[in-house]
Amino acid sequence: MLAADKLQLQSTLKQQATALKEKEFNLHHNNFMTVGTQAAVLAGLDVTMFIEFQPPSNNEWEFAIIPRVLKFVYYVCITSAFCANILVVAQTTILSVLGASLALRGPDGSMMSATDGLYHERAMVFRSFGYGLVLTISSVVSVVWLHLHWEASVVCCTVALVTMLKMRSTYHRIIKKFDFDESLTVDFQDIFDGPAAIQAIPVRKLLSEGLRGVVGVDGNGGKNSERKYSAKGSYDRELELNDDEIALVRRQRMLNGQKSSRLQTV
Repeated sequence: MLAADKLQLQSTLKQQATALKEKEFNLHHNNFMTVGTQAAVLAGLDVTMFIEFQPPSNNEWEFAIIPRVLKFVYYVCITSAFCANILVVAQTTILSVLGASLALRGPDGSMMSATDGLYHERAMVFRSFGYGLVLTISSVVSVVWLHLHWEASVVCCTVALVTMLKMRSTYHRIIKKFDFDESLTVDFQDIFDGPAAIQAIPVRKLLSEGLRGVVGVDGNGGKNSERKYSAKGSYDRELELNDDEIALVRRQRMLNGQKSSRLQTV
């Protein structure tokens, strides 16, 4: 009975630790959804800027090389910005779908694997989103010289450049304010590897499959020694079910039978 209580305690502790890890998973998942939504909006803006923009003819310029260079810079920037934002949308979608699938339907310990995977991929996603923002503003810097007179072009170009510098300074200021030491973060690995590490066959599996399913009793009543299960319930040829574990299952069956007979009597 103590063995069963121990397994139940370990299972409860592991379940609670997994629930705490789920909070971190939801945090990363919501962040990816927010960034992916904003990237989709920027991608739509980039497509509009690419299609609707009608540059003036090169003949209107005294030197034809100047508009050609400006058009080249504009289209390269706007195309790169569109690709960067689409990349963010694709990454966030794939991470959200596959991460949630692994966390909910994966094997034992999948919640930790999914959460750590989302955490490690976030740097690339945020970097791509930053590239999309900078390239979108860079395309504005070049396009104002194609449409406006030089006075208005100077003012608009200055505003765009100041905006880029302000974004950079704001980014570093916010990063410095909310930065922390990654080695001091809360980690549940010690719980999963320590008290919550179940080292025996789960009682629920024993009770559901019975001695025939776990020990591998064949149809003739003999034991099939080739079928054994590991601590996580997977197939393993090196582990055997000992007599104490078999007695635990039989004792639990007897208790369940006594409870059923009492209920029928009542």
